[in-house]
Amino acid sequence: LTRHATFRDIEHYCEHSANPVGHLVLYVFGHRDEERQRLSDSTCTALQLTNFWQDVRRDHRMGRIYIPLEDMNRFGYSEDQLAQGLFAPQFRDLMAFEVDRTRNFFQRGLKLVNKLEGRLKLDVALFSLGGMKMLETIERQDYNVFSKRPELSKATKIRLMASTTLRLAFLNRV
Repeated sequence: LTRHATFRDIEHYCEHSANPVGHLVLYVFGHRDEERQRLSDSTCTALQLTNFWQDVRRDHRMGRIYIPLEDMNRFGYSEDQLAQGLFAPQFRDLMAFEVDRTRNFFQRGLKLVNKLEGRLKLDVALFSLGGMKMLETIERQDYNVFSKRPELSKATKIRLMASTTLRLAFLNRV
């Protein structure tokens, strides 16, 4: 199994997987400043973490554990329990902690939306708000990502697209 001992190890992983994608997108749209890249890093890390929490069971089956071992130890949840897909109060508390930490990354990264224009602004807003909706979905499942893989419904995606588009259009006219 591939494991990550600390959250810092997970951040390092994101710095070399998800975050460069955000830098490339900004670069293509002509944004090369450090502030936008830093905000993009928060968003991209949050998206990657959200994917990890959404796919805990599938990733484990593929030989990967993205929940930091230090966090599993802190909450008293073992690798054996994870391998069994055991949903226990310790796992609920562990996932609540990870979801809350991830939400903080999204909130920091949201400042990027106001530093962009046009389609890129809409795309970044949708990715961020969609990711936060996914965290809400995990919460609504009481953090039990074993019984059912959290997903956004088509109706939720449509509402998110419509409300975000309208909000950005309104804000651009004010």
